[in-house]
Amino acid sequence: QVQLVESGGGLVQAGDSLRLSCAASGRTFNTYRMGWFRQAPGKEREFVAAISRSGGSTLYADSVKGRFTISRDNAKNTAYLQMNSLKPEDTGVYYCAAGRTGYNSRQSYEYDNWGQGTQVTVSS
Repeated sequence: QVQLVESGGGLVQAGDSLRLSCAASGRTFNTYRMGWFRQAPGKEREFVAAISRSGGSTLYADSVKGRFTISRDNAKNTAYLQMNSLKPEDTGVYYCAAGRTGYNSRQSYEYDNWGQGTQVTVSS
């Protein structure tokens, strides 16, 4: 199992940028594919982005494509989500997740381990 801790959230204005980090415990980080999800108040958790074990393949939700970039540094056991041109509708709690098997996925049930989340609030 891998334990995940997100950081980097905060309160920003529309158009600003934020970079979220997801630090993973253990020595097997590079055996997990990673994903970012978010949940706005009163809404279901939704997929944001995913990255393969090597970092060579990525997947994005249409709503963030071209604005957000997912990356990872396996030497640092950390995944990142660079968020540019933020919009008020990007507000929510952002979670990172790790999947032990399979390939990049938009489905939350295909991820095995989750962090506690970090709040992102974008004001208009």
